Amino acid sequence: MADLHPQCEPLAPLLGTWQGDGTGQYPSIDDFAYIEELTFAHVGKPFVSMIQRTRNSATGEPLHSEAGYIRALPGGELELTLAQPSGVTEIHLGTVRVTEDGLVIELRSEEVGMTPTAKEVTSVRRELSVVGLGTNGGPSLISELWMAAVGHGELLHHLRGELAKQN
Repeated sequence: MADLHPQCEPLAPLLGTWQGDGTGQYPSIDDFAYIEELTFAHVGKPFVSMIQRTRNSATGEPLHSEAGYIRALPGGELELTLAQPSGVTEIHLGTVRVTEDGLVIELRSEEVGMTPTAKEVTSVRRELSVVGLGTNGGPSLISELWMAAVGHGELLHHLRGELAKQN
């Protein structure tokens, strides 16, 4: 495997596959529970790939998936490009901040694109936090998402997952 690009070094704790449980809510749907898997990888360039899949906690049926790239820029700045099979694309700007026991990535959408049949999404905010690096229990990845969608103009909390590193 190629060496991690120096600009991606702050993202190194993300690399690998994470899996865990999450909960979701939004005014237009019933609350739900899900299983989330997030995989981050690299090829030596100044970006990290990201693939996310969720399944229904009760039935194991697929719920959602998305794929994209986190581009690492000098000074801890980030860009995220993301595509979903539901017809939504997202372009985010944000930052990565290294903490005492992990990192925090904060991203806000600059643009949201939709195919003619996609549900309306006007704005998205994402946060990824790795906590517990170097602890006996191992690190956790907290994945959260806020969105403004389907007639709700303000960002509302939608998803929160807590994942453990698998490899």
